[in-house]
Amino acid sequence: MKKKLLFTACLLTGLLFINAGLNKFLNYLPMPEKMPEASLKLFTAMVQIPWLMSLVGIAEIAGGVLFIIPRYRALGALILTPVMAGILLTHISVNPGGWFMPVLMTFVMIWSIIEQRRQYLGLIAR
Repeated sequence: MKKKLLFTACLLTGLLFINAGLNKFLNYLPMPEKMPEASLKLFTAMVQIPWLMSLVGIAEIAGGVLFIIPRYRALGALILTPVMAGILLTHISVNPGGWFMPVLMTFVMIWSIIEQRRQYLGLIAR
């Protein structure tokens, strides 16, 4: 039961990352009409660096796909951790009203990392 629940949570989280990454290239989700001024300034600054959004989009797509596949979930979590940290910090500091989804996704990633902690031992072993 626990494995099925973890897989479902990782599937949904991975799909959210894939969706966000594809949107960076295809722009199919409209921008909100009323964005907080701080969010608008941050987004405008990020768009000024031409390769940044592409890099984040590729990381979200690749990490999301790997996070869905149980065998490669640990690698997907490694790729998505810096992206998730940026998302979480942005929502906490710039847009405090939208914190629920990033916190939930962070919880799923931490749960996945804890469940697969043995796979990370090779990174820290001598």
